Amino acid sequence: MGLFDSLKSQAISTIRKEAGSAVNNAVNGAMQNIGKGRNHTETFQFNVLPQNLSELQALPEASLDSAFKTAALVIVALTRYEQDTAACFEMLNFLKGPEPLSEFEKQFLKDRLSGATYKTMSFFDGAIPGNNYQPMVPYTLKVSENPYSFDNENWAVMYVTSGGADSPRPIKLRKKPSTGQWFLNEIQCLSDIRTPVAADPWA
Repeated sequence: MGLFDSLKSQAISTIRKEAGSAVNNAVNGAMQNIGKGRNHTETFQFNVLPQNLSELQALPEASLDSAFKTAALVIVALTRYEQDTAACFEMLNFLKGPEPLSEFEKQFLKDRLSGATYKTMSFFDGAIPGNNYQPMVPYTLKVSENPYSFDNENWAVMYVTSGGADSPRPIKLRKKPSTGQWFLNEIQCLSDIRTPVAADPWA
């Protein structure tokens, strides 16, 4: 083998080794990152809860640039249902983006929250059946994802935990790619929870 052939062989061998090493590093890095950030929880605090749409829009979370923020504001908006249903609907319509609440969705909220608005307060820290779901102040709310939350492009299912339930409850969201904002798609977190002590005849 001539000098040229020897140098060529060495160069090819070096390139193959470096390419193989790069591939291995990429694969290892990808494997190490699998699951990272897929059980992430974000905490939101509110000194006071917004009473209307303008107060909601003044919150930093109203940028809606993450599914966590939008999910948190869904719970915040729902706390107004009993005191001012119209204001609650205005806030939810903002969070719904291009598709406002349908009559079916309004009836759904009526069915789930009439006489049971404590459900919405139960998602804040410190709210449990024993204190009739009175949360601590500042109002603290945790929103979580799981490994499957973002499986479908431009869709997300986030989770909030009630002090009256044993497992997290979902909120379905949809991303608008042109703005990067996340909007409410479906409220799935309002199924029954444990009765507050004041309303429990067996307490």
